[in-house]
Amino acid sequence: MNYLAHLHLGGPAPQQLLGSLYGDFVKGSLQGRFAPELEAAIRLHRHIDTYTDSHPLVLAALARFPKGRRRFAGIVLDVFFDHCLALHWQDYAQQPLALFTERFYRVLLAEPELPGRLARIAPLMAADDWLGAYADFATLEAVFRGIGRRLSRPEALLGVMAELEALYAPLTADFRAFYPQLQAFAATRR
Repeated sequence: MNYLAHLHLGGPAPQQLLGSLYGDFVKGSLQGRFAPELEAAIRLHRHIDTYTDSHPLVLAALARFPKGRRRFAGIVLDVFFDHCLALHWQDYAQQPLALFTERFYRVLLAEPELPGRLARIAPLMAADDWLGAYADFATLEAVFRGIGRRLSRPEALLGVMAELEALYAPLTADFRAFYPQLQAFAATRR
């Protein structure tokens, strides 16, 4: 799962929101590095990733990608699933997406000690509404360009948008089948 899903699944309290995002930016042991509620949210993020990475529906979705893409298919699927969540938000959340993201950005920008790279990207994330923008499929192209720049092989994601267009319907069905199960899993871990 990518940023939006983790934020949606991690809980509504400010420390839960922050920890849900920190999970992508904080590595290693957590022992006392952060407040207990923040650490719990980071741990939940890690549990969600483990659950997702081993789930049969996700493994089947990954197998839809061409063999040459499989090494990076997990990254692609995480981003695509955030697109599905943003596009169909009303099916999974009671609060409108715009209100959810607006509240999250306020929490994020009010935090004076964001870890590492998150401190640099947080203002951009809020200013450009990265989370809400996931609803527009065309936005994913820029997302993949950004991810590609951080990979050791930047060309690894070239052509991914055409693959996603071809796989759009089955991957959306995979998301629809998987996400309610992930919501139930996260609720038992929160």
